[in-house]
Amino acid sequence: MVRNLNHDTFLVIRYVKRRLTVLIDIDGKHEWRDCIDVPGVRLPRGYYFGTSSVTGDLSDNHDIISLKLYQLTVERTPEEEKRDKEVYLPVVDNLKLPGMEAPLEPMSGLALFLIVFFSLVAIVFAIVIGVIVYNKWQEQSRKHFY
Repeated sequence: MVRNLNHDTFLVIRYVKRRLTVLIDIDGKHEWRDCIDVPGVRLPRGYYFGTSSVTGDLSDNHDIISLKLYQLTVERTPEEEKRDKEVYLPVVDNLKLPGMEAPLEPMSGLALFLIVFFSLVAIVFAIVIGVIVYNKWQEQSRKHFY
């Protein structure tokens, strides 16, 4: 979406009161559109903000012209202050990521028995059909018309 444009593209990342919001302006109209808005993000303190324009392909590089970082002073209750100090790893409350579904329940004994039983029946059926076809082929090969 941002390749070969004749104007600059902008990205705003905001993290205020456990809410991470990303806004983009890729049309060059200075109008912000929502990209993502994730509530319940808990980030630890004492980390650094880093960025890179390397995409792994020299034909698709991006130039980061400037970064403006602001630390906003937000009034917090003592409970919020204590809760935010306890965060050691970045966490998102109630986030379900793709591929992170709940583990499947183990199969019951009856389901496992039925799967094994019908698999064995299918194998026996295939063997019987194979024997019949082989015998018919043997009979056809013995009949010679001179």
